[in-house]
Amino acid sequence: MKQDILNISQKLISVNSTKENVEGLSDVLGAIEKLKIDTKFKKFSKNKIPSLLYYNTPTVPKEFKVILNAHLDVVPAKPEQFKPKVVGDKLFGRGAIDMKAAAAVEMLVYKEVAAKVRYPLGLQLVTDEEIGGFDGTKYQIQKGVRADFVIAGEQTDLNVSNKAKGIVWAKISCRGKSAHGAHPWDGENAIVKMTNFINEKLFKTFPIPNREAWVTTANVARMETTNTTFNKVPDNCTIFVDFRYIPEEKSEIITKIKSILPTGFTFEPKIFEPSQFTDPGNEYFKLLRKSVTRLTGKKVKLLSDHGASDIRHYNTVNSPGVCFGPTGAGLHTDNEWVSIKSLEQYYEILKNFLLSI
Repeated sequence: MKQDILNISQKLISVNSTKENVEGLSDVLGAIEKLKIDTKFKKFSKNKIPSLLYYNTPTVPKEFKVILNAHLDVVPAKPEQFKPKVVGDKLFGRGAIDMKAAAAVEMLVYKEVAAKVRYPLGLQLVTDEEIGGFDGTKYQIQKGVRADFVIAGEQTDLNVSNKAKGIVWAKISCRGKSAHGAHPWDGENAIVKMTNFINEKLFKTFPIPNREAWVTTANVARMETTNTTFNKVPDNCTIFVDFRYIPEEKSEIITKIKSILPTGFTFEPKIFEPSQFTDPGNEYFKLLRKSVTRLTGKKVKLLSDHGASDIRHYNTVNSPGVCFGPTGAGLHTDNEWVSIKSLEQYYEILKNFLLSI
């Protein structure tokens, strides 16, 4: 099995499946189709983003018991990163840990157990998670795909992540009063006004932690004004803020942001993505943790993700899920790798879990 995992992982890594390479997105799914998984599958496509859904039932079920979810798109990389290499226990290449190797394992596990289990099992392969998952996982959900439990093979080092922050991307703007740059007392500098808001309101409400912490954060990603000259007091300023909110604040985050805006400031949300939380008491969650402990001998850590995954889309339709994947490091860097041993363990854990249901 180790060699099968390596072979398929390397084939997938060798395909340049970035969002800019539409042909590569189809090619990477084509590589999966060539493996001839012996169940039916359905093709989806939206905005030229292809995805697949394999199912072990005569027709697509109204609700799967379990779906194994994996994304095969990757972030841009240097050409040599699409040439996978093995060094000791590490498989290097773009997508090694995020998450083509995990996808290979999920596919092999599905292929092994699909005919053995007596419940609807799905394998969902998408190609747009890195840009939000709107035309892959979310689109399939809009078309009716549901599950009692979903596992996304994101890196967790064989631990389990059951919660993740939500996202609010917003523009906050203010007006000032223009004047000649030599007479600043005649105007009201909108940039200064905005800077005061950032320091006195925004970062006092959402302080930047000194270290990793499970709190809502705000990142001022950009500041703009229409003023392009030196000798004018700017009369407008806009900041672009990336809020990452914890699930515990999902019902109040917008109200909380609006409450700190001074008179005359405007708030324009551009993206409002849900946070994610799955109760550790969920029966499938407990079975998965038992399988991890049984196969590795270690106590499973519960992780909290500061970033988002496609699991959040399932939470919006009350389909619980978790991120669970192999060990590795360097995602989105030049030295991305996955532990080959952990891939073998990942295979055995998923197989044990699915057969224990």
